[in-house]
Amino acid sequence: MIRRVTEKDREEFIRLSELFYNSPAVLHTVPRAYHENLFDELMRSDTYAEAFMLEQQGKTIGYALTAKTYSREAGGKVLWLEEIYVEDEYRGCGIGKEFFMFIEGYASFNGFARIRLEVENENKRARSLYERLGYEYLDYLQMVKEYRKI
Repeated sequence: MIRRVTEKDREEFIRLSELFYNSPAVLHTVPRAYHENLFDELMRSDTYAEAFMLEQQGKTIGYALTAKTYSREAGGKVLWLEEIYVEDEYRGCGIGKEFFMFIEGYASFNGFARIRLEVENENKRARSLYERLGYEYLDYLQMVKEYRKI
């Protein structure tokens, strides 16, 4: 089952988010305050971001985080799949594919022109899933300028 995050999910969401940020799927960790700030923003508004809890047999096994933007290149709104995390013992059980069916329906229903995601080059399992689901590579290098030290 996939559902929107609610206030009662605070500690579980933060726990899973911290696990994700301590995994090889990301380049570096972030302070706990960043996880807490994100959760507070999710509870304040869904204007910029939304999060979803992934459940199986009544147990929370992961989460996903999306962000919203507009792209002239895409011709409309873009739904960024910022993060998807599934606990190790539940990987390969179909929850990732189930989430993509859900989020693609959500994007279509809400008028998004594109879903975009990032993946670490070494994350072959995730890349394979995304390719099987029809996602294509963009030939862009990403650049960033940090204003807040981690």
